[in-house]
Amino acid sequence: MSDSSPLPPVRLHPEAELARAALSTPLLSRAARLARWAGPGTRVDAGGGLVEEQLPAAAEELGLTGDDAAAYASEAWRVALDAGLVEIADEETGTVAAGPELARLTGGSPHDVLAVWLAGLETVVADATVPDLDGLAEALEEGGEVDFSSLDWDPEAEAEFLDGVLGNLYLLTVSEDGPGESPVPLPALAASMIVPSDMGEPTNDVLEQVSDAMMRLDDQFRMLEPAGLVEYQPVDEALMADADEEPAAPVDDTDVARYGMVRLTPLGLYGLRARLLEAGVEAPAVGELAEKGADALLSGTAQFGQSAAQAETEQWLTRREPLAAAAELLAAARGADTGAPLRRLRCQQALSLVGAEAEPALRDVLDDPELGGLARVWLSERGAPDVPAPSEQLVFWLTIDTIAAQLAAEGNSEELQLLVEGLAGQHSGFFAVAWRVDHPATADVLEAMGRLHPDKKVAKEARKAAFKARSQHGG
Repeated sequence: MSDSSPLPPVRLHPEAELARAALSTPLLSRAARLARWAGPGTRVDAGGGLVEEQLPAAAEELGLTGDDAAAYASEAWRVALDAGLVEIADEETGTVAAGPELARLTGGSPHDVLAVWLAGLETVVADATVPDLDGLAEALEEGGEVDFSSLDWDPEAEAEFLDGVLGNLYLLTVSEDGPGESPVPLPALAASMIVPSDMGEPTNDVLEQVSDAMMRLDDQFRMLEPAGLVEYQPVDEALMADADEEPAAPVDDTDVARYGMVRLTPLGLYGLRARLLEAGVEAPAVGELAEKGADALLSGTAQFGQSAAQAETEQWLTRREPLAAAAELLAAARGADTGAPLRRLRCQQALSLVGAEAEPALRDVLDDPELGGLARVWLSERGAPDVPAPSEQLVFWLTIDTIAAQLAAEGNSEELQLLVEGLAGQHSGFFAVAWRVDHPATADVLEAMGRLHPDKKVAKEARKAAFKARSQHGG
């Protein structure tokens, strides 16, 4: 996932709701419980971990039983230490004390709680990249250093792979054409990291890599679920049975859910966005522009999808009086720069959410060469009286402006192609007039119409008109 352009905006749940979810996760609830359980008799080793003889008592405090109880207790203690819920009081004696973050869980703000949860999350994400190192003792070199090459494990590569998978899951979740809150099949996530985008039929070698990645991710998502990051349906264990073994029950190989399904929780969306921001990725959230000016709103939502742009605009409008908001939006929509058409489109979409109280602001710009067209559309749609008819010049200018905005927002989309076909079909002399339109984007729009129109004769007319427009403006 590239960090060179902003991601689609995420819709986050309120921090109070997310903080309650964080406090209820096994990750944080266990760590906090152990931090409160620790006392003068608690001892840690040189690395800060609970000494082995105290792990059974810690597991009992957490209500854990079974073969993995001590391991889970040890992990909960590491989270408590890393998140600042406990701290080492004396390294020589191995004694501990309550950490400064413990009080924030009960007396702090929701943001404080989430900050503690994020610190604990980092511990679990780091642990998830560590394989089951049965041969760790043999890999220890003199001096206590680990020979990673003998373990066939590259810590940096493993961390980068998991970060990439989580980044792709975030992108799928926040994209308007993605699955949203629906779970994502584990094979699709694994393939997103391994199969080249330009590869047709994956080779057997690539498919084997995808299968291996799925098994790694299965282990990792099992570890990340107690942190509250994801909801995970693991890979069906029958798929991992030996080929010679008879399955206990009939299995359906076409059921994709058997191969693992994962979805980000609302808390997980918050956590991954925080990690992306920390890594320098531009990851906007709906609502960030609500207190800013109309110029920031129109520019900021320029590359948002339609649904996210409307949600952001609705929050912006709720903080303003309709008439003042309309006047501010119209003022911000002016301009001859390359981004102006899309700003005007976003302005028009925002004004569609404003009531009749805004009418005076629209009437004030009826004579404006850049805003008069959209003002007439707005007034006419509401049945306002005495709306002056637009001149042919204004109609063509608004048409060029609208197509330029659609190009900037969607590129060569199917919807735009239909619009182009409709315009050329309804106006037989469209290109003879259009090239004369005094709009900075006229030539670019006519060239795009030439690309998009399926009729070769019409496309040629459009290209000729674009050439004339460029010649007229010295381009």
